[in-house]
Amino acid sequence: MIEWQKDGIPVDGAVSTTEVLPDRKRVTTHSFLPIHPVDTDTGRNYSCVASNLAIPTGKRTTVTLNVHHPPTVTLSIEPRSVLEGDRVTFTCAASANPPIMGYMWAKGGVILQGARESVLTTKADHSFFTEPVSCSVFNAVGKTNVSILVDVHFGPILVVEPRPVTVDMDSDVALNCKWAGNPPLTLTWTKKGSNMVLSNNNQLFLKSVSQADAGQYVCKAIVPRIGVGETEVTLTVNGPPIISSEPVQYAVRGERGEVKCYIASSPPPDKIVWAWKENVWEKEKGTLLERYTVEQSKPLSEGGAVLSTLTINNVMEADFLSTYNCTAWNAFGPGTMIIILEETGRRGVTLGKPDIKVETINKETHSLEEDSGSVSTASRMVKAMYSFPSGDQ
Repeated sequence: MIEWQKDGIPVDGAVSTTEVLPDRKRVTTHSFLPIHPVDTDTGRNYSCVASNLAIPTGKRTTVTLNVHHPPTVTLSIEPRSVLEGDRVTFTCAASANPPIMGYMWAKGGVILQGARESVLTTKADHSFFTEPVSCSVFNAVGKTNVSILVDVHFGPILVVEPRPVTVDMDSDVALNCKWAGNPPLTLTWTKKGSNMVLSNNNQLFLKSVSQADAGQYVCKAIVPRIGVGETEVTLTVNGPPIISSEPVQYAVRGERGEVKCYIASSPPPDKIVWAWKENVWEKEKGTLLERYTVEQSKPLSEGGAVLSTLTINNVMEADFLSTYNCTAWNAFGPGTMIIILEETGRRGVTLGKPDIKVETINKETHSLEEDSGSVSTASRMVKAMYSFPSGDQ
């Protein structure tokens, strides 16, 4: 009879075979005990005890298990949550048989050169939030790799930067920006100069835009108690020229006076025409009747808008009796503004850059019939020369 014991305690599951020898008096017995060792079985004693009637106390033989296994690894981090820039310590606790031969550290799949101990201390930045730190431990049997992410708290980081958009009037527009932050951030879209929140999503959708929708839009992200970030994107809306100037401008009799017309449009104006009294001027620059000069420029302060200036030398009383029609055209149609020149004393109003707040008449030139008494013959000529036939605008 054969019995198996584990640390002196009988165990079942053995498989035995018996062979009768040629003298038919003796037998040979083979006994097998299948086991599935785990690393904790190292040092366990398995005994095979054989007995019969002649030796009832039996004889035994014992083996001690030495279970080889790859490293068993536990990776911990201290502290669990950190602010970006703080130091963090990773501890790689491992057991193995045969003994551990070495450690290797990596971040986001990239090996950290020089990190060869069971403990790694480093400064955490926002990348530790998405790129796991891993510890690999190896011995003669194999290698075990364990990874962990760090709960790094960090302020907004721009992931997708919005791109400038140019569209025609009545088009739909989608502006996109994406921020990352931890804890989760709050995102808002506003138009620059306004506090009205237009969207709280990564995408701002504007339906059937007009020229009034053109401008700078602000995508702002707030990570509570951590920080704020914002970026701007420009929306350009193609349409007819928008003319912005003071409707009443001033000059001193006998001196040089200026009538200024600011034209902002996308695309830029193809033609700018001045009309006053019996005069019509449609060139970019030049002198008319020696007293009148027209010049065009693009002041940096106006962000690309065209400034057309009608300069009057030796201003006379008749110059205050005329209206000045500034009309501009592009592929989308015309824009017009009627400007009045009023007399001021030498210590009166000082001309400065016009405050661009005046609503402009678009698509059609100024209705001359509404104010026929104050609009010059030249303005009527401009309307006749450049008005679009019905159905062709």
